[in-house]
Amino acid sequence: MVVLGLPEKAIPIHAASLIMGRRRLAGSVIGGIKETQDMLDFCSKHNITCDIELISAEQINEAYERVIKSDVRYRFVIDMKTIQGTSLQA
Repeated sequence: MVVLGLPEKAIPIHAASLIMGRRRLAGSVIGGIKETQDMLDFCSKHNITCDIELISAEQINEAYERVIKSDVRYRFVIDMKTIQGTSLQA
């Protein structure tokens, strides 16, 4: 079972029903496709953007090391044009 968003009321869950049925319970604060599209449309309308650090494919290992060292200020985005041997087009 996956709980998306925050329910208005508490949901009683009995641990035995999860354990005996070998089931899992997960949750997320993000919505589905419609909510995601609404959020993207809102950001576009109001010129809300994110800060990123664009890296080339050759910088992936360095970027990973920086993540481990907590030396990252923005989200890394890999420039797909720098990946060799793919048929991806920008």
